[in-house]
Amino acid sequence: MVITAIADGIWRGVETVQDTVNETLFEPVIRLGVTGLARSGKTVFITSLVANLLDNGRMPHLLAAAEGRIVASFLQPQPDDTVPRFAYETYLGALTSKTPSWPDSTRAISELRVSLRIKPNGLLAGLQGPRTVHIDIVDYPGEWLLDLALLDLSYAQWSAQVLERIENRPQAAAFLAQAQAVDAQAKLEEPQAQGLATAFAAYLNAARDAGFYDCTPGRFILPGDLAGSPVLTFAPLPATDASPRRSLIREMERRFEAYKSQVVRPFFRDHFSRIDRQVVLVDALGAIHNGPQAVEDMRGAMTDILSAFRPGRNAFLSNLLRGKRVEKILFAATKADHLHHSQHPQLSAIMQALIRDAHDRAQFAGAKTEAMAIASLRATTEDTVTHEGADLDVVRGILESTGKAAAFYPGALPNDPNHLLGPARAGAEAWLDQDYQVMRFAPAPLTLRPGDGPPHLRLDRAAQFLIGDKL
Repeated sequence: MVITAIADGIWRGVETVQDTVNETLFEPVIRLGVTGLARSGKTVFITSLVANLLDNGRMPHLLAAAEGRIVASFLQPQPDDTVPRFAYETYLGALTSKTPSWPDSTRAISELRVSLRIKPNGLLAGLQGPRTVHIDIVDYPGEWLLDLALLDLSYAQWSAQVLERIENRPQAAAFLAQAQAVDAQAKLEEPQAQGLATAFAAYLNAARDAGFYDCTPGRFILPGDLAGSPVLTFAPLPATDASPRRSLIREMERRFEAYKSQVVRPFFRDHFSRIDRQVVLVDALGAIHNGPQAVEDMRGAMTDILSAFRPGRNAFLSNLLRGKRVEKILFAATKADHLHHSQHPQLSAIMQALIRDAHDRAQFAGAKTEAMAIASLRATTEDTVTHEGADLDVVRGILESTGKAAAFYPGALPNDPNHLLGPARAGAEAWLDQDYQVMRFAPAPLTLRPGDGPPHLRLDRAAQFLIGDKL
């Protein structure tokens, strides 16, 4: 094991040196990680970003595009042969068909390479020809990123935290009743362990559907080929005075440690450690609609995410990254097109307040962070209607549930973000002065001019923050 670990470390060091030399002397590579919390529109974001890099007529705030320095853009085979390819063509086809539909969510890691031929600017413009910059987009579930927090916890600590957090959630009632009924010190019976794991996974899925974000371990929701394996057959149990060998709780502890070592660590070793830039997508409007508890839960999730990008917090991660840090992190509130543009500043201010608080709580330093409100694919138009004698700014779109056109007003977001974050911190169960609504719109039929990608809101600003300096 020691020799294997040493050999693995040496080989990864050689790979890192090779990558650095290749990027410095030949063609630069930007590894852009894309993840998202529940229902944040990750697949649509990547599809629209790629389409707008290939046809950049709608990207005026991406300076390289605005200055006409992108000579050509094209897709290439990705460098990681063992990672599934992001199904860009399939997803774009779903969004641009005569009867468009939202693409299916991806449920595992995937990757896509976009290459841009860039003319230099400044003093080098007349001395050098165009160079190629590769953008490797790595798509992975947000739940996997939140799993990093498990590496710092023992099974007993994790169980105590989870059981305390979920004790008053109705989604957890069935699992809690089952966990309290078992004798944790009794001899392991595999059907009993499977029943507990199944009930816990059912709770996690129900909690995510209800708008909670602390839904870890992430593979319980997205098991993939690990479904039914012992590494996913554990659950939190109340602490006991003794843990006899071959007891239920001892086996749960062993499997929890196996999950960390065989599932969580390899992901961070093989993928996370190579990311240069990161975007985290958040359905902030959905959390606001679900109430103060969902907003507070989202704030805690964002703290955990920022902590994941601070390797000094975790000895394993510090050793893995060897001083390397992600350079930029963008937190993007998606579905901004569900609001009239007059409310976009309020949504952006809420996101700024959320990451500022998370930034302070995580004692984070290193990467440059930013927050903004975006719509990866604009599905609505804006209008002003008269309601009870007053003008009301609304958005119009096609309802996903009925296929009918409708005008929608979700409620006025406060100018001061603390009017939302304050009740959330205080544990309020509902908003006192407002009822924020959410409507699901279907994608609108598109007629794209040559050279234009799909319509969006501030996707070009997001791209400029994430990769503009490298172009």
